[in-house]
Amino acid sequence: MDLRIFTEPQQGADYDTLLTVAKATEDLGFDAFFRSDHYLSMGSSDGLPGPTDAWITLAGLARETRRIRLGTLMTAGTFRLPGVLAIQVAQVDQMSGGRVELGLGAGWFEEEHKAYGIPFPKEKFGRLEEQLAIVTGLWETAIGKKFSYEGEYYQLTDSPALPKPAQKKVPVLIGGHGASRTPRLAARYADEFNIPFASIEDSERQFGRVRAAAQAAGRSADELVYSNALVVCVGKDDAEVARRAAAIGREVEELKANGLAGTPAEVVDKIGRYGAIGSSRIYLQVLDLSDLDHLELISAQVQSQLG
Repeated sequence: MDLRIFTEPQQGADYDTLLTVAKATEDLGFDAFFRSDHYLSMGSSDGLPGPTDAWITLAGLARETRRIRLGTLMTAGTFRLPGVLAIQVAQVDQMSGGRVELGLGAGWFEEEHKAYGIPFPKEKFGRLEEQLAIVTGLWETAIGKKFSYEGEYYQLTDSPALPKPAQKKVPVLIGGHGASRTPRLAARYADEFNIPFASIEDSERQFGRVRAAAQAAGRSADELVYSNALVVCVGKDDAEVARRAAAIGREVEELKANGLAGTPAEVVDKIGRYGAIGSSRIYLQVLDLSDLDHLELISAQVQSQLG
């Protein structure tokens, strides 16, 4: 089971804070550092000092880390034109020496689009499908060849399809709870399918849909990685769990029901139950980025038992 650190910087984190967490992620032996792609805080957070851009952040981290994978859960398809996104991700992949992964979603948070003047189209899923075709098509086009695309939402004519990523294939992550279109899209384009904030039962059901869609598309279901994203709140005892839950404004019992919360033994047991239904990677949503002791505890007493 791979454990990856997943952050939500729109809730209030500058680049230096993210760099500190990313370096701790690397030093403590976690597999990857991922971040959300949002420009507006949610809930009661004031979001200070303000938003950071996902791909600018990852470009900086690409030069200041050496081992960990770097990526997004999920880049909002509404924020960037697909040709521009393909260039950005390929460049950051080069800057990292081939450690980037692209999670791409349709975009959903209308308020942040209004706040920063970003168009919020009614039809987002069809755009996402075209974006996936364009981004992967640009990367797959042989050097010296041209790439063209004529879609309903995007048109490209004689693109040189440059630059290329450092990796032969940048892993593409697709995720969500949709029962039909999402599994179909994952079966066609994804290297990994991620379901965020879902129960074991709902995860098993959705993994089954994706596996069936892959087989229907003539692809082995085992070609995909199946993963979960879950909020994490671990303490060496009940008092520490309660303190960490209070720090992020959550209740312990709610966290235990909907995330990975409790003592290391409790969390290891629940991760094992996700593993039993086919999940091989967990993105640990860390909400208090100032609590590096939390990461140290997870590394020493949770991750160490999953090897």
